[in-house]
Amino acid sequence: MKRAAALLAAALAACSSVQEVSDWERANPELLGTAESARTPAPPAFPRPENLIEFYVSATATFRYFIDRSSLSVQYKQSEVRFVQVARSPSGVENVSFEAIKCPELHRIYAVGSSDGKWILRGSDWQPIQRSTAVTSPSILARQFFCPHRDTIQSAAEGVDALQRGAHPLVYVEQRPGPGGR
Repeated sequence: MKRAAALLAAALAACSSVQEVSDWERANPELLGTAESARTPAPPAFPRPENLIEFYVSATATFRYFIDRSSLSVQYKQSEVRFVQVARSPSGVENVSFEAIKCPELHRIYAVGSSDGKWILRGSDWQPIQRSTAVTSPSILARQFFCPHRDTIQSAAEGVDALQRGAHPLVYVEQRPGPGGR
């Protein structure tokens, strides 16, 4: 009898440790905060001025925004575009960050740059891109450059081309001042 009780207890313990995983959970591990999604990719080389492409955010933006063309990468299967962004204040101070957009509506910061040109890993969670009246660089990058018609660009070259044009060719953009034209 004791042996049967021990076997029953062992069977119940084994059953309780097995967790059912839904199809959605298998397809979206990065949204669950799993160990797989917690891995932060290694940041690229720190940006160099000659590699920066300016992009327009809004007429009310006080900062100027740039993407480092050499850092742009596309993980198409994950619908993810990774890049280094530089936000330059009117006084010339730069905020440097290694970020990603999961097309079409999530954003994440992997690392921030220090003043001595080194990366500080942040490992933030995916956050929804704000679609309010406040225009942000992640919303502009997603809508006009990296996720045209809610689809991920195919390559880094496609993203660089869109940045150089001022918008992805598949996106209609109203006439506006060019980079630096305030």
